[in-house]
Amino acid sequence: MDDQQLLRYSRHILLPEIGIEGQQKILDAHALIIGAGGLGSPAAMYLASSGIGTITLCDNDTVDLTNLQRQILHRTTSIGTSKVSSAQHTLDELNPEVKIVAINERIADERLLTLVAQADVVIDCSDNFATRYALNRACVQQRKPLVSGAAIKFSGQISVFDFRREDSPCYNCLYPEETEAEEIRCSTMGVFAPLVGIIGSMQASETLKLLMDTPSTLCGKVLILDALNMEPRVIKLSRDRSCSVCRRR
Repeated sequence: MDDQQLLRYSRHILLPEIGIEGQQKILDAHALIIGAGGLGSPAAMYLASSGIGTITLCDNDTVDLTNLQRQILHRTTSIGTSKVSSAQHTLDELNPEVKIVAINERIADERLLTLVAQADVVIDCSDNFATRYALNRACVQQRKPLVSGAAIKFSGQISVFDFRREDSPCYNCLYPEETEAEEIRCSTMGVFAPLVGIIGSMQASETLKLLMDTPSTLCGKVLILDALNMEPRVIKLSRDRSCSVCRRR
């Protein structure tokens, strides 16, 4: 780190749990974020401000007026432009030292596997089960940690699936694909704006801890937040030995 970096990240470096060694791990890291919306916005902004070396950001959507109530990466002047272009502009202004790879497409199949393989950690900020299941399968295959978040109405949740660990459950252990869970979109049900900020910020927090090899993560747990009453609860999640996705690893 040069003098400017030591100054920029000094408040991290002052923390004994991080220090120069931990901050260097952040600077050397590569995060893949799927989704540049409500969750992806705070996650990307805190990772960028913390100095993560590279962020690959994937989203095939464009900025709409209804997004601006909660998707803080974007501005009114960004309406009609791609979300990843808008996000890249904001993140470049926030921290020009961070390399932003903006991919304006819906990633799947071999392309998804390649991007997951290139990353140190994957952050799922998507809004549909198809993407979550595909991302989970790719992370299991590549043994990359996955930080999963979701938010709807006043309810949010976050979990960490660390496939570097043999005992880690996967997203399919939590929501088996064969059960055909009902998909609820905020476009029809609504979502409390600060909720996505809370969950997305927690995703950034868990990501940084994973990159620094800090053991206190949410692996094997699901944190559920009722933001209306501000009541969190944590439930334990064990690996399903009969899971169709992770049982063979």
